[in-house]
Amino acid sequence: MDTLVNLCKRRGFVFQSSEIYGGLGGVYDYGPLGVELKNNIKRAWWKAVVQEREDMVGLDAAILMHPQVWVASGHAEGFTDPMVDCKVCKKRWRADFVGDRCPECGGELTEPRQFNLMFRTFIGPVEDEAAQIWLRPETAQGIFVNFLNVLSSARKKLPFGIAQIGKSFRNEITPRNFIFRVREFEQMEIEYFVLPGTDEEWHQRWIEERLQWYVDLGLQRENLRVREHQPDRLYLKSGQVLTGRVKEFGTYYAITQGPETLEVPKEEVERWEPGELAHYARRCVDIEYRFPIGWQELEGIANRTDFDLRQHSQHSGKELLYFDPESNQHVMPYVIEPSAGVDRSFLAFLADAYHEEEVGGQKRVVLRLDKRLAPIKVAVFPLLRNRPELVEMARRIAADLRRYWMTWYDDTAGIGRLYRRQDEIGTPYCITVDVQSLQDHAVTIRDRDSMEQVRVSVDRLVEALTERLGRCDL
Repeated sequence: MDTLVNLCKRRGFVFQSSEIYGGLGGVYDYGPLGVELKNNIKRAWWKAVVQEREDMVGLDAAILMHPQVWVASGHAEGFTDPMVDCKVCKKRWRADFVGDRCPECGGELTEPRQFNLMFRTFIGPVEDEAAQIWLRPETAQGIFVNFLNVLSSARKKLPFGIAQIGKSFRNEITPRNFIFRVREFEQMEIEYFVLPGTDEEWHQRWIEERLQWYVDLGLQRENLRVREHQPDRLYLKSGQVLTGRVKEFGTYYAITQGPETLEVPKEEVERWEPGELAHYARRCVDIEYRFPIGWQELEGIANRTDFDLRQHSQHSGKELLYFDPESNQHVMPYVIEPSAGVDRSFLAFLADAYHEEEVGGQKRVVLRLDKRLAPIKVAVFPLLRNRPELVEMARRIAADLRRYWMTWYDDTAGIGRLYRRQDEIGTPYCITVDVQSLQDHAVTIRDRDSMEQVRVSVDRLVEALTERLGRCDL
């Protein structure tokens, strides 16, 4: 991970936020190359899930929402993590990330207490409880509360989905591992609405489609896996094991299995083993990536049933229903939610693309990013920066190419060093204008991965690059 962090700082991908003031923990800024890579990831996602699909539309909901939204969703009460304090150095830690002693000084820890992860702020000039609102901890609720608006304006039939890219905020107790776990992050989320009874099929289809998206954009399949969230388990004294979502009441446990809920008397239960499946989900899987820190979640894909629409219907008094012309009835759709993080995708694509190799006895660092994701598509150099006619020709070519692709001009070093700089940031092609170019009006195209070079007429340069890059500018 240290190698990637160093590359990101040195080459302008990611900076620590407010660095000149000592930085702000868990918050990062994306530099000139980082913002290009980040935007390319978002464009690729939008193209795949909205532009190329007839059953999807987009949305850009506000960050600030009515506080009752978070009451209905359960975030106001239940969006918490267990927190402990060190009695010696006074540092705070997320309880499930540490053992019995403080990781910093080995001191004794306090008993865990719940900590709400939402950032609180106020709307209007008076800071009192009536003016209190929250920065959204997820983009999903903005989609749910706009369900009727989208349904009536877009006139879609089930199944259909709403996609959104936007910032979310979580006051993480211990942000860590660079941009993997941060307090301000960007999500790419889909809420896909389906008829009840078709939800399991659609859930599986979205799992397969989302996994393939990462592979198509260059992640190695062996670095990806799908992991199921395990449900709660009730071990009965009879030897039977029941799985589902469990709630404890006075004399019994209620276990929800699909659409049915069973009541099991406590005297029949040997033990209850809590799982990790969210209370709203029938099934949830994570697409995990083998990060430098180990296997971690890259994207979650949940079958949320009708939990969210039902909650907002009850709390708002508005019926969030769909009229099904086939059955001639109003139904409350089930929801499949593929939820990806832009920042984690950014880190995964960087980690997977990073390669070191020896060329001519020297180390060569190259980012083998998919051409569609590369921040810079083409770099243009004059072979000799002290020859004004070469510089003028190279600048003219670069200006022309900028109409088609993100193009970088550089004449600040020798040609070998310029190539290495572009290899390190993932630029697929470099164009060199040399002395011969003044006579034959041709230039050299150098390939990032193979390092092979071919001579191409300037008149055919756009055509030649289009053959290599396609419409990778999205």
